Amino acid sequence: MDLGIKGKWALVCGASKGLGFGCAQALVQEGVNVLIVARGSLALEQAAATLAIDAQQSGATVLFCAQDITTEAGRAAVFSLLRDFDIVVTNAGGPPLGDFHDWGREHWIRALDANMLTPFELIKATVDGMAARGYGRIINITSSAVKSPIASLGLSSGARSGLTGFVGGAARGPLAARGVTMNNLLPGAFDTDRLKATYQDAAQRTGESVELLIEQRRKAIPAQRFGNVAEFGAICAFLCSQQAGYINGQNILVDGGAFPGIF
Repeated sequence: MDLGIKGKWALVCGASKGLGFGCAQALVQEGVNVLIVARGSLALEQAAATLAIDAQQSGATVLFCAQDITTEAGRAAVFSLLRDFDIVVTNAGGPPLGDFHDWGREHWIRALDANMLTPFELIKATVDGMAARGYGRIINITSSAVKSPIASLGLSSGARSGLTGFVGGAARGPLAARGVTMNNLLPGAFDTDRLKATYQDAAQRTGESVELLIEQRRKAIPAQRFGNVAEFGAICAFLCSQQAGYINGQNILVDGGAFPGIF
């Protein structure tokens, strides 16, 4: 299927690895020009080099900018390279796990800055240009914890739920009639460094082995496996497509069937 987005420009955050990289790669394979952003310069350069191989086949352009997108200075640096984007994929690493008794105001502010306020600022900075051009796609990578909260992930689910509420209203505003859609992707357990780090932390707290905890989680998923970044990226690319123009304001759960509800 031709997704009809060849030649568009996308900003993809947290794209040096994991789910962000999967989204960037899927877009590049569709001929979308990308500006990828992450804090670690070495990993980002390596990601850009990998994407450049796909870009040779699709004709896309790959730019990269090593910045902390959660800061005002980082966003200014990114927008100094390129201002107008047709697609924006927001993504930031989740806050640390823990017990809510230990979280103070500073913990919440950091979580909100990364997982709610930064996506809001990126959306605000780009959607008017999208609307003027008659086409725009905002994809926020959030978490399945928004739909099925986990006590130790309270900082993440709290901040991301705030973003979810904002997007639910903004997506149904006047921008929708001008070709701009906003959707959230809610990943469950994917085979990423974040998953491994989560279970390493859990192993330290429980005394169980990392391997045992990971195997228990895998068996609890109806698909009997973890997701991979390529399939996540393909879903993102479709939501960015011309064909997905009637999908708006949705929270799309990608978890192998782990969530037990029907809504």
